[in-house]
Parts: sequence; structure tokens; C-alpha cells
Amino acid sequence: MNQRERFREALLFGKPDKFPLSPGGPRESTLAKWHQQGLPKDRSYYGYLMEILGIEPEPTSRQVALGVSFRMIPTFEEKVLEHRNGHYIVQDWMGAITEISDAFDYTYIRSARDFVTRKWHKFPVESRADWKEMKKRYDSNTPGRFPDDFEERCQALKERDYVVSVGFNGPFWQLREWLGLPNLCMMMIEVPDFIHEMITFWTEFISQTLAPILKHVELDNVRISEDMAYKAHSMISPTMVREFLVPTYERWIPEIKQSGCPIISMDSDGCIEELIPIWIEVGMNCCGPVEVAAGNDIIEYRRRFGKKMAYTGGIDKRALAKGGTIMREEILRVVPPLLEEGGCIPGCDHGVPSDISWPHFVEYTRLLAELTGWL
Repeated sequence: MNQRERFREALLFGKPDKFPLSPGGPRESTLAKWHQQGLPKDRSYYGYLMEILGIEPEPTSRQVALGVSFRMIPTFEEKVLEHRNGHYIVQDWMGAITEISDAFDYTYIRSARDFVTRKWHKFPVESRADWKEMKKRYDSNTPGRFPDDFEERCQALKERDYVVSVGFNGPFWQLREWLGLPNLCMMMIEVPDFIHEMITFWTEFISQTLAPILKHVELDNVRISEDMAYKAHSMISPTMVREFLVPTYERWIPEIKQSGCPIISMDSDGCIEELIPIWIEVGMNCCGPVEVAAGNDIIEYRRRFGKKMAYTGGIDKRALAKGGTIMREEILRVVPPLLEEGGCIPGCDHGVPSDISWPHFVEYTRLLAELTGWL
């Protein structure tokens, strides 16, 4: 099987020749530690890892990116407004006023390059006048949203042997970027019509931007990002999810499925237990990263929801950091039971933190490779 076929078979409860090997990716601080622990600075961590394990790289055709942007155009000017007490106060490209330690470049505010603590002081939409101006930045036909050679790229993707996914923010995530979480939650109660108006706008923008892609390319996966759960519960109640978010999903998901894309996945940190049934109802069939520290139990979810939901991630990063027997027990707790039925790509349950050493990461990936059929 090629990469694309294997990805689909793994997440659709098929019979892949082996499951995709996806141990997880490090952030900058993790890589810095690994460079001190045996990873050469001039080598990619994954390529060197495969070399250590003796796994030959799989050839694929030349990869082509779609190059379509779901971001605002134009973005706000990024600029430092103040530098005080070891912190930058910044206007970021999304228009928010944010604060970050000067141990980091201010561009880390909106980047997943490392594990960074930030503080938000102000959000770009505080009034209907702000909202009127914000909408101008989300026009599906704005020059630069699609590459000039979009149709040629689509044609090149028709006979590919690799996975092509598209990802964008769901309505909860996007409104949180515009309003901030406290304001969003209060406005859902106090001015729900305004929230519905913003969600309807976002729903339409995504649908219109996605339509040319779905027309010309059969995607393998569409990933919706919401990050809508805390350690123990969803950030809003299931009732509010149904009222505010479900109509959007019910618009997008049929359009995606009708295009031939077989996998629609949800990306959300936190405890997703009370959200999974809703995601299944609206037609999503995959979710991740299933963080164990947030109370998620991927084996229990498989027992309860069966083959209605596939998963990515699910291996406790805290156990990987400890190594040895604890690490092995966690991998054996999760991986073999899931692989027995399929519908999974097991891996670290979020970005790989720096307390997972390079030797432990190699040991973990070796066992994962054995279980998934690579060794």
C-alpha cells in the first residue's frame, strides 16, 4: 500500500498492510534537548529516527501543496507596543493585544513552534463597528487566497500517492479569536443573535472557500479545529454546542462528504467525552489528540462508541517521559486493543514536550513501530 491508501484504511477500519507510524512531533525546546542527548543538529529528527530503527523511507511522488489560505486577508500589522518587565506587549497579526515573555520572539504568540504562555489583553471585535470592519478581511474572492496556478495544482493532485488534508477553524475557535473566550461565552447568553450572525458569516466563508477545492480535488481528510474543552469538561455545554455549532457542522459535513472525502476529523484538546456523541451525530468520524491527562480514555471511548469514531494520538505523554516499564505499559494499554479493530493512528497525545528524552522517544517509537507493523 502507498501512504494515502494506508492512511485511509487505518482510519476507516479497513485492513492496512501496516498502520501509519506517527509517534508525534517535537517543539523547539524539545529539539534543543534532543540535540544535547544524541540527535545530530544537522539531521531531521524523523529521518534520523527511521535510520536508527532501520526503516527505509517510502518513496512518494513529488508533493504539491494546495496553497489555499483560510486566514484573514489582509492581516493586521504585527508590532511591539511596549517592552516592560521582561515582557512584550504586542499587536499580533489577528488584531489582538497580547503579552509574551521576552525570552521568546513575539512571533511565537501565534505559532506552535514551542510551548509558550501568553496573556491576552484585548480582542479585535468589541462592537458592531469592529465586526463590520473584520468581515472585510474574509472574502473568498480576495486576491491571494487561491494561488494563481490553483487548477494546475489540483490536476497534479489527482494521481497522488500521499495524503492531502485541509484544515480550518471551527466556529467556536474562530469566534474566540475575534471576541476572546469570556466575551464569547457571555455573548452566547446575552446577545445570542449577534453570535449566530457571526457564526453564519464564518460558516458561509469557509463553505465558499472550500467549494473550489472540493470540486477539483478528492481530499483524504478535512480537519476542523475547535480546542473547546478544559481538563474535565467542554468549555460550553452540549446544549450550547447544539444550538450554536451544530448548524455549521451540518452545513459543512455533507458538502465535504459529497466531494468524496472520507475522513472528517475534529482537533480539540481537553476532555472531549461529552462532545464525541455530538460529533458522531453530525457525521465526524475521527478526532484527536485524546489527551490522557484531561481524563480521556481512548480504550473506554472505543468500547462506548465502537466504529463510529476513529482516533489519532491517545498515548499519555507523561508515561513516555518516564520511560522504561511505565512507558511500555502505557503503549501496550492503548495500541494493541485499538489496532485489533483499526480506526486509529496511535501516537503521543499532543506535541512532544521536552521532558520526553531522545533515548526514551527512540525506545517508544521502536515499540510503536513493532506494534504497527514496521519492524
